Amino acid sequence: MQPIEEAAADFQIRRERERRRFHARKPKGIANVLAQLITARGYGRIQAEADFGTAWRKAAGEVIAKFTRPGRLRRGTLEVTATNSAVVQELTFQKQQILTQLNTELPDAKIRDIRFRIGSIG
Repeated sequence: MQPIEEAAADFQIRRERERRRFHARKPKGIANVLAQLITARGYGRIQAEADFGTAWRKAAGEVIAKFTRPGRLRRGTLEVTATNSAVVQELTFQKQQILTQLNTELPDAKIRDIRFRIGSIG
């Protein structure tokens, strides 16, 4: 390389490095900072679980809700844990009604299906 080309390449490298350094120092909007914090700490998921719990109690009824616990929502399917098979069978009978009620209570969740399983609700 010729000295002029080397100087131009060196100038480009320094310029790019300075641009990256300057960009990193720009002030960030408070909304972006809070969104990153909420995501990193998992506060959004905690709030969503609380919302699911409240909506679940309304949709399933207090009696059934005592024996169940809503779990995670994955790809539109809400996983619900029940204490025994009799509760799972009753939930299966009421599945469409519960699903309609949940979608009324939580329209942004877009729940398409409910999957029941037996387990500890501790």
